[in-house]
Amino acid sequence: MRLLDARREFAEAGRARVVIDERPELGNVIGAVHGGVLVTLLDVVMASAAVSVFDFARTAVTLDLNTSFLEPGRGRLSADGEVLHHDDSVAWCRAAVTDAAGRLIAQAQGSFRYLPLPQAASNTQETTP
Repeated sequence: MRLLDARREFAEAGRARVVIDERPELGNVIGAVHGGVLVTLLDVVMASAAVSVFDFARTAVTLDLNTSFLEPGRGRLSADGEVLHHDDSVAWCRAAVTDAAGRLIAQAQGSFRYLPLPQAASNTQETTP
């Protein structure tokens, strides 16, 4: 997300929003934001919504992701995601990317497996005297 300069505006109670501004280096051959960038936004916003259900005490990894592209994405793009249903191990989510005029650019649905938060690298490496 840092490489894309995407910003999470919120993630709480099973909903999240991530925004990004179009830049030439994110573009495709038609001058729109590349579909891979859009898929990344959709994936991240759904995972953010999923982990917000448990107040970020867990992480979530993608099990499946189905995406539809509807319009070229230009300008400021907002990805909104929400949890449709979850249990203790899986969240089922949907998300949409819209432009500043409210046009639907892409949409997705996916499922995410909850996992424990990873240990910090310093906690998992043995120290030598």
